[in-house]
Amino acid sequence: MNIDEQTLENVIEQITRQVLILVQEGGQPGEVGSVSAKTISTNNFVERVKPMVEAGADRLASTLGIAPTDGQLSHMIDHTILKPEATQDQIAQLCFEARKYGFASVCVNPTNVKLCVSLLQGSDIDVCTVVGFPLGATPTDVKVFETQQAVREGATEVDMVMNVGALKSRDYELVSGDIAAVARVCHAGNAILKVIIEAALLTDEEKVVACQLAKVAGADFVKTSTGFGPGGATVEDVALMRRVVGPSIGVKAAGGIKTLEDAQKMIAAGASRLGASASVKIIQSNGA
Repeated sequence: MNIDEQTLENVIEQITRQVLILVQEGGQPGEVGSVSAKTISTNNFVERVKPMVEAGADRLASTLGIAPTDGQLSHMIDHTILKPEATQDQIAQLCFEARKYGFASVCVNPTNVKLCVSLLQGSDIDVCTVVGFPLGATPTDVKVFETQQAVREGATEVDMVMNVGALKSRDYELVSGDIAAVARVCHAGNAILKVIIEAALLTDEEKVVACQLAKVAGADFVKTSTGFGPGGATVEDVALMRRVVGPSIGVKAAGGIKTLEDAQKMIAAGASRLGASASVKIIQSNGA
């Protein structure tokens, strides 16, 4: 079904208003998609999640509002090095640490994908890379090519930067098409797509729209930040993003997560994945 741009914009505005009202009011305890540290805990998890399942959710992020055990935290972390001056020795150290601590993935720039795939061969650690990074302002065809190349070289996760300028211009068709094109390439290659919305550049209304568009366009996760923008992940943004996307896709918090306390707060707010360069310090603080 084709929807003209004006109709799409009107629908998004209506949904955005409803979501922001829910956020301001704190949501209702049993409401689908209303997830926060206040409404879900280890004591009431089953009670809170049951209405979501009955409403039709076929997948839940099991970490919502629950601090993971020692053995689980590492599996929620993308061990990250995206600085442009990263050397091959530093990439090798990153992969060694990922094997040692059992991180979910290593997240590296595209030029380092092949090396990581080689170094992590035989392990269950994914190789994650970035596309349209860090500005998101490259044309869709370029993002598609970057994704094809990365998947061909062995990347199994792609963190793509949304076209922030297009979103702020309310060109929702461009934003949605941009994400959908990359999602198709990822899924054809059995890779997952995380869409970075760069929340620090957006109003709350724009964050809601960005998450809606990413979900509809086929993203597997929405992600807070590149780590190169004006701000990183905040508890408030993670909670808002989780409310918008509901329990069916992931929320990745990234940027400025440096301590175990930071990690625990993001998880309690609804993050199902964390991106951090201080991963080893966080895990060692957790008793590993």
